[in-house]
Amino acid sequence: MITAVQKPYEEISEMVKGFKNLLILGCGSCVTVCMTGGEKEVEILASTLRLANKKNGVSMDIVEDTIERQCDREFFDDVKEKIDRADAVLSMACGVGVQFCSEVFEGKRILPALNTKFYGATEQQGTWSERCAGCGDCVLDKFGGVCPIARCSKSLLNGPCGGSQDGKCEVDTENIDCGWQLIYDRLKSLDLLSRLEENEPIKDWSTGRDGGPGKIVREDMVL
Repeated sequence: MITAVQKPYEEISEMVKGFKNLLILGCGSCVTVCMTGGEKEVEILASTLRLANKKNGVSMDIVEDTIERQCDREFFDDVKEKIDRADAVLSMACGVGVQFCSEVFEGKRILPALNTKFYGATEQQGTWSERCAGCGDCVLDKFGGVCPIARCSKSLLNGPCGGSQDGKCEVDTENIDCGWQLIYDRLKSLDLLSRLEENEPIKDWSTGRDGGPGKIVREDMVL
């Protein structure tokens, strides 16, 4: 899933300054799972802004809502009137949702309440960690299901650097596992250590970017 964290309140407060009618719009997918942009977080942020506005004598009408996804046009139908009435929309979606909302509602100020981080997995309640960098050319079959692009701090494809010690990365020896230690351990458990004798060619990054923003078109699904 896409993970995100809420921007500092001071940054959000400055961003919405001057607007009289504000819609805070949550997203019911990834950012709800990582507890940064769902219905509950919308309610908390709206309450915080209202209290601050009351204390500072600021007049601002704040409306709250949450839709299933902000990356699909159909889910905006239920909040179209609210968006039309608002001077600005404070989106609590990932960067994809913020941009898509801006495209659907041209001429409307769409503001980001979150900082998008990475594609992650839930390790335990309240802890998410990066697993995929969306590079566009998956090599997980060659490395025992451990991604060297996302899990190695230097995205090395042919073995570890000289900075790892005791299975930890020199970037943060307390909290970051060496990606290549993980790969070695996994391949060993699968009896596939001979795979490490093969040289992986330089990554063709054009498969992910291809000279611009990525796009996928399924001709069999296009109407």
